[in-house]
Amino acid sequence: MNKLESMKELASLQEKLRKARDPKKPCIVICAGTGCLAYGTQKLIDNFRAEIKKRNLQGKVDLRTSGCHGFCERGPLVVIHPKEIFYQRVKLDDAAVIIEKTVLNDEIIDRLVYKDPVSGEKILNEHDVPFYKKQTRLIFGQNGQIDPKSIDDYLAIGGYSALAKALGGMKPDGIIQEIIKANLRGRGGGGFPTGWKWDSTRKAKGEPKYVICNADEGDPGAYMDRSLLEGNPHVVLEGMIIGAYAIGSSNGYIYVRNEYPLAVSNITLALERAREYGIIGEDILGSGFSFDVKINRGGGAFVCGESSALFASIEGRVGEPRQKYVHATDRGLFDKPTCLNNVETWANVPLIINRGSDWFSSIGTANSKGTKIFSLVGRINNTGLVEVPMGITLREIVFGIGGGIPKGRKFKAIQTGGPSGGCIPEQMLDMRVDFDELTKVGSMMGSGGMIVMDDRSCMVDVAKYFLKFLEEESCGKCTPCREGVKQMRIILDRITEGKGEESDIELLEWIGSGIIDGSLCALGGTAPNPVLSTIKYFRDEYVAHIRDKKCPAGVCKPLITYSIIKDKCTGCTACARVCPTKAAYGEKKKVHTINKETCIKCGACYDACKFDAILIE
Repeated sequence: MNKLESMKELASLQEKLRKARDPKKPCIVICAGTGCLAYGTQKLIDNFRAEIKKRNLQGKVDLRTSGCHGFCERGPLVVIHPKEIFYQRVKLDDAAVIIEKTVLNDEIIDRLVYKDPVSGEKILNEHDVPFYKKQTRLIFGQNGQIDPKSIDDYLAIGGYSALAKALGGMKPDGIIQEIIKANLRGRGGGGFPTGWKWDSTRKAKGEPKYVICNADEGDPGAYMDRSLLEGNPHVVLEGMIIGAYAIGSSNGYIYVRNEYPLAVSNITLALERAREYGIIGEDILGSGFSFDVKINRGGGAFVCGESSALFASIEGRVGEPRQKYVHATDRGLFDKPTCLNNVETWANVPLIINRGSDWFSSIGTANSKGTKIFSLVGRINNTGLVEVPMGITLREIVFGIGGGIPKGRKFKAIQTGGPSGGCIPEQMLDMRVDFDELTKVGSMMGSGGMIVMDDRSCMVDVAKYFLKFLEEESCGKCTPCREGVKQMRIILDRITEGKGEESDIELLEWIGSGIIDGSLCALGGTAPNPVLSTIKYFRDEYVAHIRDKKCPAGVCKPLITYSIIKDKCTGCTACARVCPTKAAYGEKKKVHTINKETCIKCGACYDACKFDAILIE
């Protein structure tokens, strides 16, 4: 691997690598993201390699391991190019069959083809699967085209062209103006205009200036940043180098969770390969500009996603936030001018430089441009990562892409913005998703987590879950957050145990307001959101818990009882067989009974009954 001395040499190498990829040659692409690896994909990859070797197909059939494709619900995923035949839930023994039938003989294996759960239609091609078809995969779509461990793969699809364009023909101020004109807003949660942040850092006094990628993704159910770093580390690195050049920085950091071992491994390898090519380090591509990046592995503290706590952690101190008398752009890491953006924000930069700000700003809404990657999880048919244009409705995401609620159950709410976000009810499903609209209804964009809930979800219990998470993750430095969140959680405990009082709802609202006004950082400032939004939209559930001592969703154990509906019970004994305490009992083909004294309310009988004969009151 020779160091590239100029933009011309880079362009020549890109062209050579592009021509080496024969578009007509069979290529088996296997998703090797964390989700598919958990399904046993590594063994599947080994089986494919062994089968190719056994049949002497080396050089005739390519095998590429890629990052996450997004459709995590259907893994392991295999795509056969050039026809883009999409196979899902592939088993270990399917490697030989796929090569024999599909790769060599163009036969389709019906049992591996995606079947639309609504229409029953079998869909052969990846781009026709509704989950993918209804997305706009500008950033995440590259994951399926490259091996994240290969810089040559990234170069072959035009990688680092934006860097060459920036270094070879654009001035730093011009790059910043292009980002400002594109109106790229930070994808980490705050939504601050990226270009203006860059401009402030460039104009700030003090050297050195620092550029940081925040990959400390800690929201429950969110894994967008992890999958981008795992699947396409070079696009993030390219964005950082362009940003560093525009700002005037020669030092960068990637702050990534140590719990993301594959992401850490892939970005470390990407840095090594980029240094070998001269794309990072001294005199990048002969431009005279020098920039290098260090990886800092975080210990998993949620609060370290906050900028000043993140700086403290990199500096070797306890990860606690500090009061922001001055912006990080003036005095951030080591008290020097610092530009901090998250993984997805940096990944957008090469797109804007290559295609232009006018193109980028044509996507989205008036104040929220481009696309956003969301982690769609919870009680949804199609779990996974989705990339959609700003301004899409919640209904289109949940029912169009997500495929709706399993078993035809009723949609109840969607929680956006991570543990500090809010819960949005069914009547707002047609609202458009962007930074401003989510804020208006008491939620937030956050880093992009979306948790879907059906009619079996208790909104009081949901609020308690997120508040408990935030209580545990609070650094404890400021009193409003440390004590206020704890007191709100104690009140919610009391309500879900049937000990709530009429005044508790107003008390929660009052404490929540105080926490928002008095907290030191955004963790505390947004912590009451799950409670306040559920009170706003699901107040009747709080009233039922307090006044009627009932949990309408049948979740809060102290407030529910299980019984058997005699007219529906067939005496199949399913409930008795799964009951761990033998509280459900009865003779075969006769109506069963549940002993309320010994019932531990685990719900096993409810899940096992196929006749809806279990009543939760």
